[in-house]
Amino acid sequence: MYYVMQVAAGTEDKVEEQVKVIVREELYDSCFHPMRRVKKKFRGEWKEIREKLLPGYVFITSDCVQELYRELRHIPVFTKLLGKEEEQIISLTECEVEWLERIKGASDQSMEVALSQVSVSEEDVITILSGPLKNIEGCIKKIDLHRRIAKVEVDFMNRKTVIHLGIEMVGKKE
Repeated sequence: MYYVMQVAAGTEDKVEEQVKVIVREELYDSCFHPMRRVKKKFRGEWKEIREKLLPGYVFITSDCVQELYRELRHIPVFTKLLGKEEEQIISLTECEVEWLERIKGASDQSMEVALSQVSVSEEDVITILSGPLKNIEGCIKKIDLHRRIAKVEVDFMNRKTVIHLGIEMVGKKE
C-alpha cells in the first residue's frame, strides 16, 4: 500500500534519508518523492532539468502502517501522514496508485516522470506522440508550448490537483 507523508517543501531528501536511518527496513518497501523532467530556457538555449513533481510530499509503501507510523513520529522533520483519521490511516486508492505508475512509465525503479514528446501541425493541432501524457489526454487541462509544460488535473488524496509535466517539441510548424 502507498501512503503519503506531508513534509516541509525542500526537506523531501532529508526525510527520505531519515526514514532509512530511523525506520526499520522490514516496515517499508520504498520511500521516494516523485521527480519530473522539464525543459527550461537558459540564455536562449533549452536545457532539460529535474524538479519535484509534488513538493512537500514523500511517498512510502508499507504493509505495516501502524508500526510504520509509530516509527515515523521519531523523525524530526516529519509533519504528518495524509489520510490519518483517528486511529485509521488511509492509503492511496487503487486509481491514484495506477495514475502514479502510469505517469512513471517503464523508467526503472526510480520515480521520475519523463518528458512527453508532442508535435504541432500547421493547423495548431497538438499531438502527443509518446511519454506519460500519452493515453491520459482527457486529464490535460492546458498545454503551454511557450513554457514547455502540460497542466494535468488528477485526483490526489480525495481532491483535484493540477500538476505540471514537461513536454518536448519534436515536430513543429515553421
